[in-house]
Amino acid sequence: MLRFKLWYEKVMINMDAYTSFASVYDMFMDNIPYGEWCAYLTSLLKEYGVEDGILLDLGCGTGSLTELLAQEGYDMIGVDFSEDMLQIAMEKREESGLPILYLLQDMREFELYGTVRAVVSICDSMNYILDYGELVQVFSLVNNYLDPGGIFIFDLNTEYKYREILAQSTIAEDREESSFIWDNDYDETERINEYDLTLFIKEDGDLYRKYRETHFQRAYTLDEAAAAAKEAGMEFVAAYDAFTREAPGETSERIYIIVREHGK
Repeated sequence: MLRFKLWYEKVMINMDAYTSFASVYDMFMDNIPYGEWCAYLTSLLKEYGVEDGILLDLGCGTGSLTELLAQEGYDMIGVDFSEDMLQIAMEKREESGLPILYLLQDMREFELYGTVRAVVSICDSMNYILDYGELVQVFSLVNNYLDPGGIFIFDLNTEYKYREILAQSTIAEDREESSFIWDNDYDETERINEYDLTLFIKEDGDLYRKYRETHFQRAYTLDEAAAAAKEAGMEFVAAYDAFTREAPGETSERIYIIVREHGK
């Protein structure tokens, strides 16, 4: 019962994540080469026959990748549970004029108006699903909303990254408008990565306001992810060390996994 209570509390905290952080998310993610990520993802989509049509970005955040995929000619739908992140995504849509549909939904319960050619989910969105059963649930929904033979491409941070790279570390960054301190802790037994994020955001004049958020992610093995997809009715297609066509290795920090709709 205690273990369930702790797991439930972690889930509820995760549901409140990306609130205060949303306002400065793009600032601190400006080192992410979204253009290169989009090119890699687009090459995978086209390799598996998805050159156009409706595409769902699951866990779209502030819409940086969603916008780029829309520019590539896909009819984009973005789903995210953070209202603050989606607000920023919609501001980008207003500026670009791209016809993107954004939906404020929990990926564990999302609903669409019809099926889509493909679903993508990157930047470790699936790692935020802390329970294997709920991962199967997400995959089942994806399978339900995919066209026959449609594909799902998602990425995962690996256990190697959590254990060897992030581990028990502290990361800090200071900017003109905001600063953050990231205290990381990885529980190898539970395979849960916890990071406490302390933000100092400039609001009025020289006034900085302090915010705190706690995020949890779970490390899934490739075998677990493939098994969850199979349990959800999908067919495993391929797995790559991120941004390559090479098989994942022991020191892969991020992997891309491709599965296919295989009957409802």
